[in-house]
Amino acid sequence: MASDESMDAAMALMQGLLTDGEGIKRVLEFLAAKAMEREVTAHLGAGRHERTEGRRGHRNGSKPRTLRTRVGELELSVPQVRGGCEPYHPSLFGRFQRSERALLVACGEMYFQGVSTRRVQEVLAEMCGAGVELSAMTVSRVAAELDEKLGEFRRRRLDHTTWPYVQVDARYERVRVDGRVVSRAVLVTVGFDAAGRREVLDWRLADSESAQSWGDLFKGLKDRGLSGVRLVTSDAHGGIRAAVGRHFQGAGWQRCQVHFKRELAAKVPHKRSKEAVADLRSVLAGHDRAECLRRAEEMACKWEGQGYPAAGRMVREGVEDCLAVLSFPAQHRTRLGSTNLSESLMRRLKRRTRVVGVFPNEASCDRLVGALLLETHEGWLSEEVRQFNMELTS
Repeated sequence: MASDESMDAAMALMQGLLTDGEGIKRVLEFLAAKAMEREVTAHLGAGRHERTEGRRGHRNGSKPRTLRTRVGELELSVPQVRGGCEPYHPSLFGRFQRSERALLVACGEMYFQGVSTRRVQEVLAEMCGAGVELSAMTVSRVAAELDEKLGEFRRRRLDHTTWPYVQVDARYERVRVDGRVVSRAVLVTVGFDAAGRREVLDWRLADSESAQSWGDLFKGLKDRGLSGVRLVTSDAHGGIRAAVGRHFQGAGWQRCQVHFKRELAAKVPHKRSKEAVADLRSVLAGHDRAECLRRAEEMACKWEGQGYPAAGRMVREGVEDCLAVLSFPAQHRTRLGSTNLSESLMRRLKRRTRVVGVFPNEASCDRLVGALLLETHEGWLSEEVRQFNMELTS
């Protein structure tokens, strides 16, 4: 009976902690502490105050470490060891998250290529905290670990399911190549599988968003088993359109409606941009393609008649590319009609990569971008809510 009461009390305490945002962090900190205590015991071959012939060293206090997680920052006390044994690194959480490890490599390469030590330390302090090693051995070891993990991720097979919806987007990073700072396109592809879940499919660094660059990426995806693509959503870049037409024959192409609105707003004076966007929103709200095209013609005539022929021409020539979603379930159209999800992902990348500024080489840029995308991908895999109800398409 007493045991049952104790269990009930423990469960009540746990439930109380889990309903409180700070409580969740305390639970994770407690679990991390217990896991590290068991690991350091195995690492030394002896428990606290235990005398054994196989002991490989001794505990030497602890060092505070902040770990960034999806529920906030965890304040951990990482055990330290001494006595000739190897340093202890917690395996449960890793010494750094993958993105921080990639940043460490980038900063190490910056350091060895002559970037000021002060600048490198500023970057590391902002992203990883103080006291980070910067030795050639550390950089080489971490780079090898990252390359192995990222290689497995970008080579994984995709033929276990079909991928009805695909979104593609790109951003640009500054990279040092042959002593010059150049702009490199980071091409990112996100897919939605037959169950409606999202995954990061692949990423590439390229000279530009050419049809060849996107085509190489799409070919690689197909070689890994990507199939069943019904709709690709992107901006109106010519290279993307050409590559989609070549590699995803039979699939629809949806021009991002948000990009289209921004481009239209630039065709009229700023004081009338909201009016133009509101008109376009009304056009896209039509119930079917014929109604949308009729409204588009009326809008084009209106703006041409008021002295803005570029706006009218853009609506007349481009709005039909924004209507591919009308062939899909109404509940899917909002998310399929734009690259908002991809743009959100790109903003997340920018927040981390802008700390570096100029990458010392293409490999370091690829590692950091890949590590960030892998972390995002793993977070998506744990989502309970699916992005699309695919039963509506059957």
